[in-house]
Amino acid sequence: MTNPISQFVKGFFYPLKAGRLLRLHPSLIRFIIIPFAINISVFGLVVYLGLSIFQTTVFPLIPQRDVWYWVILGWLFWVLAVLITAILVFFTFTVIGVLIASPFNDLLSERTEEALVGKRHDEPFVFRAFLADVRKIIINEGKKILLFVLGMALLLFLNLIPVLGPILYSILSLLFTIFFLVVEYTGYFLSRKRLTFRDQRRFIFSRPLLMLGFGSGVLCLLAVPFLQLLCIPLAVIGATQLCHETTVPGLQETAESVRHIKKGE
Repeated sequence: MTNPISQFVKGFFYPLKAGRLLRLHPSLIRFIIIPFAINISVFGLVVYLGLSIFQTTVFPLIPQRDVWYWVILGWLFWVLAVLITAILVFFTFTVIGVLIASPFNDLLSERTEEALVGKRHDEPFVFRAFLADVRKIIINEGKKILLFVLGMALLLFLNLIPVLGPILYSILSLLFTIFFLVVEYTGYFLSRKRLTFRDQRRFIFSRPLLMLGFGSGVLCLLAVPFLQLLCIPLAVIGATQLCHETTVPGLQETAESVRHIKKGE
C-alpha cells in the first residue's frame, strides 16, 4: 500500500468503510441519532433559506421574454443561480452542521475507537459531564471554522488576477476545503491523544495522499443530495478508523509526556 495511487484510493474509501463498521458494531448507531437529527434540521433550514433568497432576489432578475434567445438566456440564468445556491447551501450546511453537532461527533469518535480496540466503555453516560465538555469543543470547532472562512475569503482575491487567477482560485479553494475536512474529522481522534494543532498538521502532511484521498471521499459524499445528511457521522467514524489503523510514530509518547507535564512530574 506504499503506492501513491493505492494510498489515495485507500483514504478515499474510509468514509464508506464506516458503513461496514456500523454493521459490525450496531451499538454505534445510537450515537448517530442526535447528530443525524441535527443535520436534517440544519439542512432543511439552509435549503429553505436558500430557496427563499433565490425567489426574492435572483428570480426577479431573470429576464421574462417570449423571444427565443431570451428564453435560452433565462434558462442559463436559472442554471447558474441554482448552482450558486447549491454551493452556498453546501458550505453553510458543512460549517453550521459540523459546529452544532461537534460535541456529539466527539462522543461518536470516542465510542468508535473503543469498538476498534475492543474496549467497552464501563462508565455510564452522564449528561452533566457531557455538557461540561460541550463549551470547550464548540470553542475549538469555532476557531477551526473561522480560520476556514477567513482562508476562503482571502483566496477570493485570486480572482482579481486576469486569466490565471480564477484557475488558481478553483484549485486552491478545492485543496483548502479538502484540508479543512481532513483537519476537522481527524481532529476528534488526535485531540483526544493530546496532540497540539501543530502535531496534527505534521500527522496529516506526513501522509499527504492518504489524507487527500480521505478528504476527497468526504467531499464527494457531501456533494451527493440526501446522502450528505449521513456524511458527517460517516466521516467521523471513517477518520477515527483511519487514525487508529495508521501507525503514528511517537503518538502515545507525546500523549504521555503531555500528561506528565500537566501533573507536574
